[in-house]
Amino acid sequence: MKAAELVEVQKVPMAGESHEEAELSAESAEEQESEEAACNSSKKKKKVVPGIVYLGHVPPRFRPLHVRNLLSAYGEVGRVFFQAEDRFVRRKKKAAAAAGGKKAAKYSKDYTEGWVEFRDKRIAKRVAASLHNTPMGARRRSPFRYDLWNLKYLHRFTWSHLSEHLAFERQVRRQRLRAEVAQAKRETDFYLQSVERGQRFLAADGDATRPNSSWTFAQRPTEQELRAQKAARPGGRERARLANAQDQARSNRGLLARIFGAPPPAESKEVP
Repeated sequence: MKAAELVEVQKVPMAGESHEEAELSAESAEEQESEEAACNSSKKKKKVVPGIVYLGHVPPRFRPLHVRNLLSAYGEVGRVFFQAEDRFVRRKKKAAAAAGGKKAAKYSKDYTEGWVEFRDKRIAKRVAASLHNTPMGARRRSPFRYDLWNLKYLHRFTWSHLSEHLAFERQVRRQRLRAEVAQAKRETDFYLQSVERGQRFLAADGDATRPNSSWTFAQRPTEQELRAQKAARPGGRERARLANAQDQARSNRGLLARIFGAPPPAESKEVP
């Protein structure tokens, strides 16, 4: 009897232990599921979207490496693009530097504007809001100490938009250049045709088959010549005096009508 009781007593704690183990395993499984769900939700929430900041002012001798070194302290910087100045402006600056006695090797290419990509758009917004209108260089000996940041965050702007914009500008520049070349070619052809026509005229100037052996051009008479011809006709001076007197009388009648408020007199037809 005692042995049977001992066996029963041993079986009871074993059954209790198995039940506790099952509860522990169920709790651990629930914890793992909750952790996985939390990780998935955090991944969804922490989806990183890149953001682009526009740099409106680029001081002389400021390079993409400088802006990367300065802005990487605030967050991870991705791609950087600087728009170079126009070729005409660059050529003009080179000519001015050469005229001033400076060496051409010392001249460096400058940029007009730039775009900086941050890996996280939240950091890009924060950087654009905090660094705008602040000095670029923090140190005293920095060459950009007296230049200010001109930053603006581009909302819903991606790097593909920038690539498309630059490609469109290049295409427009090429079309404009082709149009200018075609216009210059047309002007050159017209000039050459005019020169050939003039040479033919000069070559035919001494031709004996032509009646006058020279080119004569008739010019229309001027207003003064027409008046002189009319005055030279018989009775022309009298007609001119009569026309002047009629004009003066008409102007006087109109002036009196305006002064006294009477209706202007009807113009009488001139008798030829």
